[in-house]
Amino acid sequence: MSSITDERSVELSIGGMTCASCANRIERKLNKLDGVTATVNYATEKAKVTFPEGLDPQDLVAEVEKAGYTAKLPAPPRPETTAAPDAEQEDELRPLRHRLVTSVVLAVPVVMMAMIPALQFTNWQWLSLTLAAPVVVYAGWPFHRAAWTNLRHGAATMDTLISLGTIAALAWSLWALFFGTAGTPGMTHPFEFTIERSDGSGNIYLETAAAVTAFILAGRYFEARSKRRAGAALRALLELGAKDVAVLRGGAEVRVPTDQLKVGDRFVVRPGEKIATDGVIEEGNSAVDASMLTGESVPVEVRPGDGVTGATVNAGGRLVVRATRVGSDTQLAQMAKLVEEAQTGKAQVQRLADRISGIFVPIVIALAIGTLGFWLGTGQGVAAAFTAAVAVLIIACPCALGLATPTALLVGTGRGAQLGILIKGPEVLESTRKIDTVVLDKTGTVTEGRMTLVGVHVAEGEDRDQVLRLAGALEHASEHPIAQAIARAAASTASVEDFTNIEGLGVQGIVEGHAVLVGRPRLLEEWSQHLPVELERKLQDEQAAGRTAVAVGWDGEARAVLVVADVVKPTSKEAITQLRALGLTPVLLTGDNEAVAKAVAGEVGIDEVIAEVLPADKVEVVKRLQGEGRAVAMVGDGVNDAAALAQADLGLAMGTGTDAAIQASDLTLVRGDLRVAADAIRLSRRTLGTIKGNLFWAFAYNVAALPLAAAGLLNPMIAGAAMAFSSVFVVSNSLRLRRFN
Repeated sequence: MSSITDERSVELSIGGMTCASCANRIERKLNKLDGVTATVNYATEKAKVTFPEGLDPQDLVAEVEKAGYTAKLPAPPRPETTAAPDAEQEDELRPLRHRLVTSVVLAVPVVMMAMIPALQFTNWQWLSLTLAAPVVVYAGWPFHRAAWTNLRHGAATMDTLISLGTIAALAWSLWALFFGTAGTPGMTHPFEFTIERSDGSGNIYLETAAAVTAFILAGRYFEARSKRRAGAALRALLELGAKDVAVLRGGAEVRVPTDQLKVGDRFVVRPGEKIATDGVIEEGNSAVDASMLTGESVPVEVRPGDGVTGATVNAGGRLVVRATRVGSDTQLAQMAKLVEEAQTGKAQVQRLADRISGIFVPIVIALAIGTLGFWLGTGQGVAAAFTAAVAVLIIACPCALGLATPTALLVGTGRGAQLGILIKGPEVLESTRKIDTVVLDKTGTVTEGRMTLVGVHVAEGEDRDQVLRLAGALEHASEHPIAQAIARAAASTASVEDFTNIEGLGVQGIVEGHAVLVGRPRLLEEWSQHLPVELERKLQDEQAAGRTAVAVGWDGEARAVLVVADVVKPTSKEAITQLRALGLTPVLLTGDNEAVAKAVAGEVGIDEVIAEVLPADKVEVVKRLQGEGRAVAMVGDGVNDAAALAQADLGLAMGTGTDAAIQASDLTLVRGDLRVAADAIRLSRRTLGTIKGNLFWAFAYNVAALPLAAAGLLNPMIAGAAMAFSSVFVVSNSLRLRRFN
């Protein structure tokens, strides 16, 4: 057996599939090859195949062709043909549209003449034949071709049913016209819902053959169009990126296509331009509009040292950015890859539908033959027997069954991508249903993940602005996160002389002629600067609340206490409320001390806190909760969360976090907003609910309608209309997910 390292994977584009049974057959055919694991998705017309290193991918194509379908290996990427997928799909839709238009134009008069006795002029039946024959033969050709291909391979699919039903109706009509009494001038044919018991030699079923072909072609056409619309989110993602970029080469700007960018290249982004790729700002301050990527409407302020994402728009000043990720490594490319993976995967519910449709068709054909035999055996007349058998063939086409899962998945994952929720695979949807506990990493998930100045306490008679100006100028020269928090808040432009960093204690230097100290109270005490009683009390209160307090002094006196903390994100409290509304119990998990953890938990409304946990122990906490019988979702953003995300029943990574966390998770939340976690679980549950609703109606419809058809209570034309309607219903039901907010 080959190991994972010996395996390769490829995504084949499959042509010629007309229903889920086709996908099922191709899948079975590929899986019979040694070491091959294949998943075929009817909706995306893609086969995801894992195969051993020694196997030639062309062998996979040959195997698919042996089954009577076409397969293409992925073409090498060509940036200049970004719009190709749309054009390609438009070409695929065109012949289908031609056949549909032809069938509708010709079938409508045939149906009207059959239904309205007033229109049945002398020899109307021969005009019906002239109009109906091209509909069955030309417009219905894809069904007949697929049925013949399947027959040659000893298989039966939904196309077999459609082809059998329409050809049988046409053949019967030809017999009645040429050898029965139906061709007699002056023959009339009333439209009735029930079957009149007669020998059938005076009845023609041209309207059935024509209408069923038109209805099913309409269903196929709208299905193909909806598949295109549902997959549009992925194409939109891929088309977000900039097409060219101004790279700095030897001090001059040179415009090159974005695919020529390399890691380390410095490029210029002017106001209003898209940022070409993921990178770090080296020069300039601006605001970046990331709404098209994350759904976040407020532009984010950026300055040198901040990271930016490709495809976001520079809304302010000129920026110089150094590229850190290019091509398939960028966040945009990763998002597109995740969406595509989710759409080509397959959920257990879909596998069930595929298995059922694989055995359904032969059973239906047997049932149709049985119906024909029963009616003939009871002496009810050839026409009645034939009509009932045709109705069984037509009503049974489980196209709706094949569409139930893929369309909902396509639309759900596509809508998620638009909202900044990336669903890694369809099996994730099933995990969301059973989750009852959500474990939240504190830093970067519930809190901002970086230090912020939250309080300034000054001694009596001191000026707050002067404290911030002097302390901020000194801290600006330090790289420490606490120092940077103070520097950001102060935004001081004062110059510093004789700057010294005293390891573990703080910093000192000369600012505006003052000898300034910023750091632990011990540093100030070494210079005989003792905090006044009031400031000492404030410092102890802040430390007890889990915040970090820093003392400031100059010219021989301790003058202020600055308070720094990793603040709770403004949306976290609302997010916890939303998670509780979904029936989830939130648990805060952190490596921080108990006091800090409890303060944060109290602020957002979490009752259960697990603090002072080492990074390696986070996975053990998840295992322990699972051992208590809980189904656990984990939300995290750091490398230290990756193992716990993988261990959890459902892993949700903040897209603002590390690649390791994102790779280990099931769902990625592009924005760093915890409310999106609640949205992700709601969307996943809604998508799963839509799939189950689709499957229920597809099954219920077939099961309920078959006995009616077999009993002769269902006119074949009405059966065809109802069957086509069930497919349209499933697609429409799935498209409702596009309105998810």
